[in-house]
Amino acid sequence: MNKFFAYAFGLSFLFMSCKNEKDKTAETLDQKPMNVLFIAVDDLRPELNFYGANHIQSPNLDKLADESLVFNRAYCNIPVCGASRASLLTGMRPTRHRFINYSTRADTDAPNAISLPKLLKQNGYTTISNGKIYHNNDDDSLAWDNRWFPKGNIRNYQLEKNIIENGSANLAMGGASAFEMADVDDSAYFDGKIAQKGIADLKMLKNKNKPFFLALGFMKPHLPFNAPKKYWDIYDRSKIELPDSYTQPESTPKQAFHNFGELRNYGNIPKKGDVPDALAKQLIHGYYACVSYVDAQIGLVLDELKRLELEEDTIVILWGDHGWNLGDHKLWCKHVTFETALRTPMVIKVPGKTKGQKTNAIVEYIDIYPSLTELIGIAAPNTVDGQSFVPILDGQQPEKDWAVSKFKDAVTLIKGDLFYTEWTKDDGVAYARMLFDHKTDPLELDNLAEKSEYQDIVKQLATELRAKWGKDFLVDSKPLK
Repeated sequence: MNKFFAYAFGLSFLFMSCKNEKDKTAETLDQKPMNVLFIAVDDLRPELNFYGANHIQSPNLDKLADESLVFNRAYCNIPVCGASRASLLTGMRPTRHRFINYSTRADTDAPNAISLPKLLKQNGYTTISNGKIYHNNDDDSLAWDNRWFPKGNIRNYQLEKNIIENGSANLAMGGASAFEMADVDDSAYFDGKIAQKGIADLKMLKNKNKPFFLALGFMKPHLPFNAPKKYWDIYDRSKIELPDSYTQPESTPKQAFHNFGELRNYGNIPKKGDVPDALAKQLIHGYYACVSYVDAQIGLVLDELKRLELEEDTIVILWGDHGWNLGDHKLWCKHVTFETALRTPMVIKVPGKTKGQKTNAIVEYIDIYPSLTELIGIAAPNTVDGQSFVPILDGQQPEKDWAVSKFKDAVTLIKGDLFYTEWTKDDGVAYARMLFDHKTDPLELDNLAEKSEYQDIVKQLATELRAKWGKDFLVDSKPLK
């Protein structure tokens, strides 16, 4: 009898084990791949509370950072919006004649590339683009199940004076005023509408049996610095100071500076010369207000993600398309290869992996594509130039310790504390160069490139720059055939 019960118990145990394994297999097969909430913020520099800028009110981004891996040293590959976005979304490095300026189109410069959203769509994802993801809303159109951009004047003024004066402005570059403080609701401006569209999409996507790639492209703090009055009221302008780097040293090549034409296209900005100090502080005030405004909109979306119980199934990545100068080197806007234009805010929240860690590993924006595909288990195409930073999430040291960025003729190698830039024509011969050591000169005020004691380092970095940028240093890589 005891043998019988032992035999019966054994069969029962075997049956239950098989059933449990079958249930686990079925559960695995039924489990959707991870969703991706992809948040782009236009002209956002890493002057945020969670990066140590205690004067900035960014509570929602701070909360996201507390649940994410924070990259202290993330760099865009080109500091201009259209080109940066095309490069990031294709994972392809800019070349001398590919991904050049704000009007860049990925489907023109790299027509055979499989973009990140297109790859995910091909692998069963619902893909939605809201707001500014590519610079041109119809770029890479086959990558998206749905594309949406708020209707209205691109400069999005609310005050009647600005609306009237903006009527004949060059909307591609400027408008009536470089800032606006209107006593209106958050939804009056585009970013409030983008947040509400994102919330509506999350509710819709919650009920679909498909993973999603939901891209939200917020437009502030891009010029003009228009934000509801309550966000201006957060900051006391009397406490705002001009940056410590408010100077253009003689040792820095003249090619490193520009006339910040993007800002000068606005009607209340002088057409030449330095911006007056009072106006400069007003611009900084407006930028800060826009940062807090967009922080609030992103917070609404993240709250809805949590309310819908999608948090544990969704990777969240947030990035600014490039840095921005707020009077640094007496410059405004981007379009240069100083760190202020190249260094960007970037955080990634991966359920079960991130909890507020910070890394000083150097990453480039072309690394985002292969990292996301690795996290969701899809192979990246061989056109992708970036390297996955997933090992950093697992606590490992990254294989790559450098980044390369460029703007027009200037190409910069970032390696450790050294920032080395060369300006070259198609022959590859440098006609200007600069070298900064951030260990001793974080504000980039002392160009070491022409000092005799640094010539061995300059030669070494020049060789590395050419090797790391690759074959496109001298000649253009034609669009993919």
